Amino acid sequence: MNPLYPTPTDDPMDPLNWSAWRKNICIATVMFSYFLFTYVGILSYSFARLNCQAEEKLRELNMVTYTQVNWTLAIPSLGLAVGPLFWSSFADIYGRRIIMITGTCIAIIATGCSSLHNISLGGYMATRFFQGFGASPAATVGLSIINDLSFEHQRGFRVGLWVLAIDMGTYTGVLIGGFLALVDQYWVQYHVIILFAVLLVLEVVFLPETLYPRSYVLAHAHDESTAVSAAQTSGDGEKAGNMIGIGLNVKRTRQLGYLYVGKIPAVNHPNVWETLIHFGYMWRYPTVVLPVLMYVFFQYWWCSSILTMLPAAYEDYKVDIQGLFVIGLMLGTVIAEVAFSGRLSDWLVARLAAKNGGTRVPEMRLWLAYPGAVFSAVGLLVWGLSIARSWHWITGQVASFIFAAGLQMGNTVISSYIVDNYPDYAIDIITFYSVILNLSAFAEPWFINYWVEASGYTWAFAAQTMITAFGIIIGIGLVQLYGGRIRAWSGAPSWTTASSRTEL
Repeated sequence: MNPLYPTPTDDPMDPLNWSAWRKNICIATVMFSYFLFTYVGILSYSFARLNCQAEEKLRELNMVTYTQVNWTLAIPSLGLAVGPLFWSSFADIYGRRIIMITGTCIAIIATGCSSLHNISLGGYMATRFFQGFGASPAATVGLSIINDLSFEHQRGFRVGLWVLAIDMGTYTGVLIGGFLALVDQYWVQYHVIILFAVLLVLEVVFLPETLYPRSYVLAHAHDESTAVSAAQTSGDGEKAGNMIGIGLNVKRTRQLGYLYVGKIPAVNHPNVWETLIHFGYMWRYPTVVLPVLMYVFFQYWWCSSILTMLPAAYEDYKVDIQGLFVIGLMLGTVIAEVAFSGRLSDWLVARLAAKNGGTRVPEMRLWLAYPGAVFSAVGLLVWGLSIARSWHWITGQVASFIFAAGLQMGNTVISSYIVDNYPDYAIDIITFYSVILNLSAFAEPWFINYWVEASGYTWAFAAQTMITAFGIIIGIGLVQLYGGRIRAWSGAPSWTTASSRTEL
């Protein structure tokens, strides 16, 4: 039987020992924050639809061309990429809770500024950057919270939920944004402010601190146990009884209260620039770097392709109808997560570990990447052909369903795999992943419109199909085959993490 990892304690303040309802409400809050992480993209997509059908409204905001509108999608992605490099170290110093709350407050202010009437394009782009910057803790800090609450055998399912939230945020934003833009473009921003305000209430009321000094508690528990045993051996039962619990007087997690603002006790806090340094060091660990680069540039990019080109592909349809065309993406994402991703990944790893003498190997996670790549490739090809040849709209919906199912499977698999490599370094790993992911989202809208105009839908999406199919299958196959050797060669990160450093 596999031992539990991380090593649990007998401490009721240990997040691993919290009740199921408390864990679930924390995870739900994190999921909502990650949902809004991409939901803010509706501002650009709504404007893009207006650009196709009511360009005079865009002139009020000095946004005229389709390409300029796409830029407003790229800018918040830059904020989402830069943010984790700034926030992650602070989350290891002051805790997860205060950073999540601070980021949400910044997002509320930035969104409010973006709704100002007669705002210039430059001003709008600036507010969009800070909107993404404020929402960015949902990625790295949010996943750290899930990691704080989960044992290794639970990680696949919960990471799958986290991934589901970001994908559904994008698709739901496109769907709702189309209807709101018909009423008034300013209500697109107004209702996002309301949603961030709801998130703020959830974080303040229902999200306690989860950064737990596990090594400190385990070390003191061992010292305490040794001292108690010595006292019992000497026959001093009264002394032994008085010694129990003495070493755990430091406040931790829920004991810190909801108004606590300060450094988290019992951990040795990093320097604020360490996240940036660790991001550079992460390039030394190929079993993290290679899967991230392959997934981001061979599979994830093309989600932005479909969403960015959707208003132009269906320009003859009304704005609200265009929004309905993301339903295929939404259904594919949800069904893939329920049927094929998180729980199936955990079950598959458990079965393979049982056949491997009870030993889990991170590469066991990667088997689901292959069907994910095939689904996405087929979906891309059919979607591009359906637009180029003016096939019935239902064909595009089926294609987007298949593509989204593969994308969800790939995202869950890669997110779980890279953390399984070095679980103690989850926040550094997900910071690396989030930065690369959002830099790609920042870059893609700048060129996809030109690519489709030059090559046409058929050849542009056929190229994406081949990149996805061959890139993922060959690349992941090599990582799965040689991952263990590569990990042994590269070794483990040499720095210590917040939860494993004890204060001297």
